[in-house]
Amino acid sequence: MTRPADPSGAPVRVLIADDQALLRGSLRVLVDTEPGLVTTSEAATGTEAVRLARHDPPDVVLMDVRMPEMDGIEATRQICGSPETADVKVLILTMFDLDEYVYAALRAGASGFLLKGTPPSELLAAVRVIAAGEALLAPAVTRRLIAEFVHRPEPPRALRRTLDGVTEREREVLTLVACGLSNTEIAERLYLGIATVKTHVSHLLSKLATRDRAQLVIVAYESGLVTVARPPIGS
Repeated sequence: MTRPADPSGAPVRVLIADDQALLRGSLRVLVDTEPGLVTTSEAATGTEAVRLARHDPPDVVLMDVRMPEMDGIEATRQICGSPETADVKVLILTMFDLDEYVYAALRAGASGFLLKGTPPSELLAAVRVIAAGEALLAPAVTRRLIAEFVHRPEPPRALRRTLDGVTEREREVLTLVACGLSNTEIAERLYLGIATVKTHVSHLLSKLATRDRAQLVIVAYESGLVTVARPPIGS
């Protein structure tokens, strides 16, 4: 199991996975010149990313989507699904702002999704957010994820995720998480303290065996707790 990011001052360790050598080099310089961050290794393929993550687990993987041998989605699935690298966080970086990538990446276990055109300062901030155990799920990404659910067929009831053991208050919190609200916004909406909301979110993560808020959004929709209006047939 890999170490979580150390709040005492240990640097956040980053693995960079991209098939373009120039971009990998640029990201490495960006990461290594930022105080508190350090690059552990570089991968040119999804297969290599999985191997390196298992050999020397980083805190965060900056993962491209389109790579040879194995794409970033499958590499993310293998990294997040393996006990050896279960604590590794994956931040998807892609040039393609497509709903299918957002859904697939988060479903595979990614904790965030950014476009390669994101300003360097925002990318570095995102690495820190992911390393700290939070999900980078901006409202715009949440809207794309919801849009993806709108166009997917309803899952058979037998295949839906269940919310067994989740309390009524936790369901309320989960519903608001699925709408993209922050802890502060949820606290204001439900007239709760921030600490109480964080406790509810923590309980949800544990009860639903999810890695972070991004996964909670998916569970909220796949369980049927949150639904979206579907367009008329033929629209």
